[in-house]
Amino acid sequence: MNQILVTEKLYITPEIKRKKRMYKIRFFLSVFLICILCSYYIYAENDRNKSEEVAHKLLGQLENKENNTVNDTTTKNIINDVIIVALDENESEHMQEPMQEENIPDQQEKTSDGETYTADNGESYQIDSRLTIPSLGIDYPVLSETSEELLKISLNKYWGHGANQVGNYCIVGHNYANGKLFGKLSQMEIGDTAILQDMATGKSVTYEAYNKYIVDPTDVSCTSQLTNGKREITLITCKEYGTKRLIIKCREI
Repeated sequence: MNQILVTEKLYITPEIKRKKRMYKIRFFLSVFLICILCSYYIYAENDRNKSEEVAHKLLGQLENKENNTVNDTTTKNIINDVIIVALDENESEHMQEPMQEENIPDQQEKTSDGETYTADNGESYQIDSRLTIPSLGIDYPVLSETSEELLKISLNKYWGHGANQVGNYCIVGHNYANGKLFGKLSQMEIGDTAILQDMATGKSVTYEAYNKYIVDPTDVSCTSQLTNGKREITLITCKEYGTKRLIIKCREI
């Protein structure tokens, strides 16, 4: 019995005690770091969601403006089951005047400066176009400029002339794991369609994806404006944790 007690006493050496203390310290440090990382993730996710909400509110303003424009341009009355459509005075005058070729603007050559909208946060954003990809449920305004802060809000115009003009209109967006912005872009397949609406003219053009590939971040050949006189859009987002870029080329159909 005494031998057993002495053996147990000798077994718990100062070195063992030191190691136990180190294990406890490491355990509590690990728990502390996990809590910090979880808190950071939750904060970052909430911050992304708040930023992305601005895009949806801007989109709502676009739709309200379109609806108001439609309501303001025509007035409908029903008299004895006959619908009478009254145009605005300015529209009536134009309808009565003979249309001359020099008075018809070439919308395809028009340079779009975008439309400015003020969000609930008090910030003003210039919207160049609106991109919709039905197969992915993507529907966002495309801001006229690109920066780290603007990329948190919505899609950004990266390069090119005005929306739906001849040439290559390049759009960049974040690849979020939660699927927001261009988070689902990798699911786009060849043959899928994208609709781009020019906010300056209101005109929409449908494009079809014809190429999909991955490049290094330094490869900017996808922004080339050599399109053989056709209208194209290029969709760009991050891939492989930012070490690569996913490129999807689309052409007007």
